[in-house]
Amino acid sequence: MTDELASLDATAQAQLVREGSATPAELVDAAIARVEAINPQLNAVIHPLFDKAREQAAGPLPDGPFRGVPILFKDLQCAVAGDPYHRGTNALKRVGHLAQHTDDLAVRYLEAGFVCIGRTNTPEFGLVPTTEPHAHGATRNPWDTTRTTGGSSGGSAAAVASGMVPLAHANDGGGSIRIPASCNGLVGLKPSRGRTSQGPDSGHLSSPLTVEGCVSRSVRDTAAVLDALRRPFPGQAVVAPEPARPFAQEVGADPGRLRIGVLTANPLGTGEVHADCVAAVEDAARLLESLGHVVEYEYPKAFEDPAVVGYFTALWDAGLADEITDIGRKLGRDVTADDVEPLTWDMYQSGLGVTAQQLLDAVHALEHFGRDIGAWWEPFDGSTGFDLLLTPTLAEPPVPLGTFENAEMPILGFMRAAAFAPFCAGFNLSGQPAISLPLSWNAEGLPVGVHLAAAYGREDLLLRIASQLEVARPWADRVPGVHA
Repeated sequence: MTDELASLDATAQAQLVREGSATPAELVDAAIARVEAINPQLNAVIHPLFDKAREQAAGPLPDGPFRGVPILFKDLQCAVAGDPYHRGTNALKRVGHLAQHTDDLAVRYLEAGFVCIGRTNTPEFGLVPTTEPHAHGATRNPWDTTRTTGGSSGGSAAAVASGMVPLAHANDGGGSIRIPASCNGLVGLKPSRGRTSQGPDSGHLSSPLTVEGCVSRSVRDTAAVLDALRRPFPGQAVVAPEPARPFAQEVGADPGRLRIGVLTANPLGTGEVHADCVAAVEDAARLLESLGHVVEYEYPKAFEDPAVVGYFTALWDAGLADEITDIGRKLGRDVTADDVEPLTWDMYQSGLGVTAQQLLDAVHALEHFGRDIGAWWEPFDGSTGFDLLLTPTLAEPPVPLGTFENAEMPILGFMRAAAFAPFCAGFNLSGQPAISLPLSWNAEGLPVGVHLAAAYGREDLLLRIASQLEVARPWADRVPGVHA
């Protein structure tokens, strides 16, 4: 059964439980066997929780839509009380830190009936778009083990792509759902700001860039998980608009005739876009036209504002300084350069230098940027706006491991990231939903994702078009060389 289950998405596995063809214990045991067989090659799972998972699967589980389905949680957010929780850093690994409480998001996942069998690798504090932390070592891409899985949800993406579990938790502060989805041939939806909770330790006022979600192999899984996660918690400061109906009902629904803009050039000017990534978008544009949509090579010019990078960096560095201050509270002492990676330390020092006025300037810029970008989708002058924007997810196919490491000048590794992923972070600033879809593979057999973004709160539209593309260009049968 293990090999058969490896090819089923979470929706199909949940159906087996509902109809009595499999028990939660059987699904969990099979997933554990797959992790034990494959993880030594990939280093995706860093905290196995097998005994706890078996105990939970054998007992009563919530009667949610995914009752008994095994899942992995990324080791950044989605903490569960009593489980290891290291955030990718040696500072917490060395003391064997355990989570003190269960995060809101984990509550929603567990309410849905999922059984967590372990936690996945992540770069230190999720800072870079590759998963190569000093604390736990590099996660390797199942399509080519010399290549990056992307980041910061690279451990989750490698585990899903290789068939260990049907889907896994992921989060996105600058592309960290969509980047690894592209690198591993998966579906990766960044929800709208406020769609899912970051509580109780943070929220969208203190951490406006980051949202929570998953990486999966099917659009229907992504939609159903979003339904399970979207119910807000009391006091949640930012709550995205309620959808007209469950997101799961958007899968297979007619998206209508959409007006879709296209951008293939790097809007930040941080480097050239690889020909494979341009070709993937052009192919997707032709596919969309064949489905009856209007495709125009137009895009929001606000993306080209050079100040955007500076404002994003100020928010990012200030957020890191706050997070490392919190680590110090947990350790009972100040964090030193010996506790974290060189890049982290450099960015932490930058974050400490962000003044209150600079931080507020960045927040104001975020608000203005969101309005400017939003106007392209929904103009206020009565003209017809665009429904979607199509871009590459990344400016390059998955790069070799070590690409973002620079021992002499660590900050150059972060700057290299801006050339790799120039299309993602703008939507963390604007708060809009965006999705990476596995529509293309290059001549080397590496996945090359395409990226679609919608107006704020319009995940419904993204899921409709994503499911239409999934039918037109199926990807379920494509599996990497390292697979269960």
